Amino acid sequence: MNPLKRIIKPAVLFGIGGVLYILIELVARGRSHWSMALLGGACFLMIGAINEYIPWGMGLIWQMFLGGGIITVLELFVGLMVNVQLRWNVWDYSNMPLNLWGQICLPYSLLWCLIALPAILLDDWLRWKLFGEEKPHYQLI
Repeated sequence: MNPLKRIIKPAVLFGIGGVLYILIELVARGRSHWSMALLGGACFLMIGAINEYIPWGMGLIWQMFLGGGIITVLELFVGLMVNVQLRWNVWDYSNMPLNLWGQICLPYSLLWCLIALPAILLDDWLRWKLFGEEKPHYQLI
């Protein structure tokens, strides 16, 4: 791979993921925090890596669950850093059912699985159209 493309591709995908994550929060909560752009960028890159390391034959349903798990794990780590360690109070799930330290909870983890689907599709399409990667093709299960 071209060395410039090796730098530009992850930067572009990270930026798109970060902006989209902020927009989702603004629509859903009416506010966000700059750290969520970093979290969103990291989530988008890792979700995009699913088809880089796992064959295309993995069904979209399984990719959604894997993507939701990726978002949940990253949210836990970032939450422990920005909310617990740095005390920025970006979010608090303490009042949500089945939460872990107020940083993640089952209802939002299930929501992340749903949000992972458009992220998977968008990442695959961007990689195909912008970076000449394999044309996306999917199986449901």
